[in-house]
Amino acid sequence: MNVSAGMLLFRESGGRIEVLLAHPGGPFWIGKDEGAWTIPKGAIGEGEAPLAAARREFEEEMGPVPAGAAVGLDPVKQPGGKLVHAFAMRGDFDAARLKSNTFTLEWPPRSGRIHSYPEIDRAGWFPLDEARRKILRGQTPFLSQLEELLEVS
Repeated sequence: MNVSAGMLLFRESGGRIEVLLAHPGGPFWIGKDEGAWTIPKGAIGEGEAPLAAARREFEEEMGPVPAGAAVGLDPVKQPGGKLVHAFAMRGDFDAARLKSNTFTLEWPPRSGRIHSYPEIDRAGWFPLDEARRKILRGQTPFLSQLEELLEVS
């Protein structure tokens, strides 16, 4: 089974909760907005703890991980079958300072031209209602879990 882990960074701004979402880079995602954003996440390495993978992936895709305690959310199976572990963490991140790793891809397909793209081309803070429209459908349960977690806290 394909298993990933990611960080759901959140903050309070103007009396409301906002979450940090990332927009995937590359030609497939250009021009896509609603339903295209994600939590920063990636594959869990062999023998790697999910939280360690989530922190590593955040750093690779976004930049330095803010300091703070992470709370595990219930894993969610994505429509494609991938299981995603997410960790909620209160913190701040300057989305304008995004520094993502890159990947290479032949584009257009079968053209022989290889291009380099950032894994994440932009990031932004969104209030929960807007985040529900922006985030990939399979990841919306993480937003609901965060709301429940914060109501109890």
